[in-house]
Amino acid sequence: MTLIDTYLQQRTPLVLDGALGTELERRGADINDPLWSARLLVEAPDLITAVHRDYLEAGADIIITASYQASYEGFMGRGMTKIEAKNLIQSAVTLAKQTVEAFWADQASQGHGFKPLVAASVGPYGAFLADGSEFQGNYGVTEKDLILFHEKRLQTLMDAGPDLLACETLPCLAEAKALARLLKNFPSAQAWVSFSAKDGWHTSNGEPIKACAAFLDTIAQVSAVGINCTAPAHIISLIREIRSATDKPVIVYPNKGGIFHPLTNDWDPDPRLPRFEQMARQWADAGARLIGGCCHTSPDDIRALAQAF
Repeated sequence: MTLIDTYLQQRTPLVLDGALGTELERRGADINDPLWSARLLVEAPDLITAVHRDYLEAGADIIITASYQASYEGFMGRGMTKIEAKNLIQSAVTLAKQTVEAFWADQASQGHGFKPLVAASVGPYGAFLADGSEFQGNYGVTEKDLILFHEKRLQTLMDAGPDLLACETLPCLAEAKALARLLKNFPSAQAWVSFSAKDGWHTSNGEPIKACAAFLDTIAQVSAVGINCTAPAHIISLIREIRSATDKPVIVYPNKGGIFHPLTNDWDPDPRLPRFEQMARQWADAGARLIGGCCHTSPDDIRALAQAF
């Protein structure tokens, strides 16, 4: 039985946290940078801690680290040494673990029921490229190249001792296959794999999500399969497609949805969408067993979601 299965016996669905990058930006951080939220591991780690704490207090059962865009290549490209890059990548896990420990030590938090988990974010190769490739998947590299990119970072994150790995926003099956091969090097590792999708049936790169789920169904160390950083309108269809190919728990944490204004580079809520927690109930009814939020969701959204369940 996986760690996720054990926790699901205590509560279903499990509640994930919400956006990190856009929440940091909402609080005044400048993340317009190839390192994105990982920039704050250098400049403002206390702000990352504050966001983690707010999600825990909102009711999150799992928080995701600020390592999505943290890589050796990214940090060393800024002139840092290999050791400095390693320490920064691991600091993302350390910050999250310390925040959970402080939260759990507070007697007021004991009503949560069980100690929240820390999932180390393993962002896609496209996140390092910082050119939107994580929503396309046409990297122009081989599976071997992807393994070489992820291998050292995966080792570094595992050495920091997270509860889980969150292999997230993967745009293509090739990257999922590369990560699945690497997981075998870490027998104790448990991971979820979540894809970005362009519609209700396909990954961003165009593979049927059903085929991706069928492949991951054969990987014992993958304890959940799902979707993140995708429009809410596609989620119910994607859940059904995934469930048709695997009995593993389905995890979804889509974007909040909204209307983008290119002149102001800003988003407004889409009045046609139900409230986030109302959509989350629909996702749970469709079969999702781990639910949270991605871009533009906030602690208020996660609090409403947790209360709805």
